[in-house]
Amino acid sequence: MTAISENRNEAQMIASIVAGNTHEFHDLIQPYERSVYSMALSMLQNEADAEDAAQEAFLKAFRNLEKFRGEAKFSTWLISITLNEARSRLRRKKTAKTESLDELNEGGHVSPALLRDWREIPSEALERQEVRLLLQDAITDLPLIYREVFVLRDMEDLSVNQSAEALGISVAAAKVRLHRARLMLQKRLAPQLKQVMPKRRWFPWF
Repeated sequence: MTAISENRNEAQMIASIVAGNTHEFHDLIQPYERSVYSMALSMLQNEADAEDAAQEAFLKAFRNLEKFRGEAKFSTWLISITLNEARSRLRRKKTAKTESLDELNEGGHVSPALLRDWREIPSEALERQEVRLLLQDAITDLPLIYREVFVLRDMEDLSVNQSAEALGISVAAAKVRLHRARLMLQKRLAPQLKQVMPKRRWFPWF
């Protein structure tokens, strides 16, 4: 999410809004508008749905602002609301893919995925529409529990701890899910990317 400037005191802004100065709400959410929409779009893969989900997330945040107690950052709380809204819309459309997660493995050692970051793909390749579509389709096809953490960590640049907090899971579970998401993308994308640009050495093991 967007960094907050030092002169911004969100706790005071929230208290003022709750006290009745509702016009300040836009100032509170303004730094997060792009990130919330981007995250919703990454989850829903439809611009109209993403706009609706972002608006609904902000509306729910406004309606429930007095319930915010500051245990987490406001940005993390807002992320959770946005995720829940996207999940709800996916369930209603019955497009969400589910996959069971072996909770016994979530506390174990996690080795780094070979594709540590989707941004390792060269920028000149990302400029090609064909490659962007391959990435979009691959991310969309991830089971929801893996897509969520991938979007938060590798697309929205949240830390693993922040991602875990937003998802309401342990840090160990977030690491495992992220690792598996990256491996799924690696398995799917590697052969496709080699076909698109066969002379490019896409990943370290090729």
